[in-house]
Amino acid sequence: MIPAIRQAYNQSFTKEQYETFLAYLNAVHPGGIEFRVAETPIFVPKDFKDKILDACEAIVDIIADPGFKNLTRNAIPKGLAVPGENEHTHFIAFDFGICINEAGEYEPQLIEMQGFPTLFAYEVLIDEVFRKTHAVPDNFSAYLGGHDKASYIQLLKEIIVGNHDPSEVILLEIFPHQQKTKIDFYCTQDYLGIRPVCITELIREGKKLYYLRDGVKTQIKRIYNRVIFDDLQQQTPEVQEKGKILFEELEVEWCPHPNWFYRISKFTLPLIRHPYVPATFYLNEVKQLPADLENYVLKPLFSFAGQGVVIDVTREDIDKVKDPENWILQRKVKYAEVIQTPDVPAKAEIRIFYFWKDGATRPVPTNNLGRLSKGKMIGVRYNKDKEWVGGNFCYFEE
Repeated sequence: MIPAIRQAYNQSFTKEQYETFLAYLNAVHPGGIEFRVAETPIFVPKDFKDKILDACEAIVDIIADPGFKNLTRNAIPKGLAVPGENEHTHFIAFDFGICINEAGEYEPQLIEMQGFPTLFAYEVLIDEVFRKTHAVPDNFSAYLGGHDKASYIQLLKEIIVGNHDPSEVILLEIFPHQQKTKIDFYCTQDYLGIRPVCITELIREGKKLYYLRDGVKTQIKRIYNRVIFDDLQQQTPEVQEKGKILFEELEVEWCPHPNWFYRISKFTLPLIRHPYVPATFYLNEVKQLPADLENYVLKPLFSFAGQGVVIDVTREDIDKVKDPENWILQRKVKYAEVIQTPDVPAKAEIRIFYFWKDGATRPVPTNNLGRLSKGKMIGVRYNKDKEWVGGNFCYFEE
């Protein structure tokens, strides 16, 4: 995105340096990274960073408003509400595509957002390892909001661990050691001292939860929740039965509470009007379909990782929908082929992390991750056998 920096980076790039970078990255937790790591970060100019943060802050205005809970009262699917919801999420992740507008200018466009964690700890590692093997331009940082590695980890610890002993806090997931994001779980343990625990390992006694830590039954006071209920519903009956624990009245604190996964999600998009947020409508509220339906995408509200999305929408697709209240129609955005690579340019998405500490009036920007793609959609399945694609991160001009 910054021509001089991109040109210099590409000219100095060598396969050997990339392999060295990967070797350092993989050595921290061998076998922990099960996704492709891209050959380059994204270098983001200050004016573009300011555009993204302007959009984020406008959306935060809506989320931080006292009326937001009422606006999203129908967001949580029937039967999936978890008791003990707190007043706000602890985390928000905003996904922006780097797009081209009608004037031919680069601009961010919000694709999705989630009131749920993402690779918060892994992004600390990848920045640190990249700096060991590459020269980073002066005045560029992966961190946002004035943070550096130390202040970022400290804030993450204050939010996730709080006043508890780390042994009393767990990272909860379904078979965490089988997840593609397990590298983040291991990095979280490195930085915060909390362990990944499978939902099948929970021990319930009355309203208290326990787990075995080095063979010792240990009470769980706080849960760093990484369980996606859509994933839970795909599990065996035995695992689903175990998961019912989460819907009981428990003496635990949630971080973030599972209900926020639904409140801050695709469900929220129709509530936002901003130049960097594509027009989005609840399908059941669309009285007349757009004449240019081909310029929209159809998305189920309650799915994860792009499942069920219809890109080339037809009236027949609309007619097939039996539960329009659970779908949105979102105007398509045109991804820019913005990252020059040795063969064809790559498209890019940027995910901005916002952290919300208990007692704060609103969340703050902290860090990021990125993804490069040369396929029709962002995602592993659309980028097989391609290079200069995959997970990465941004360096923002300060």
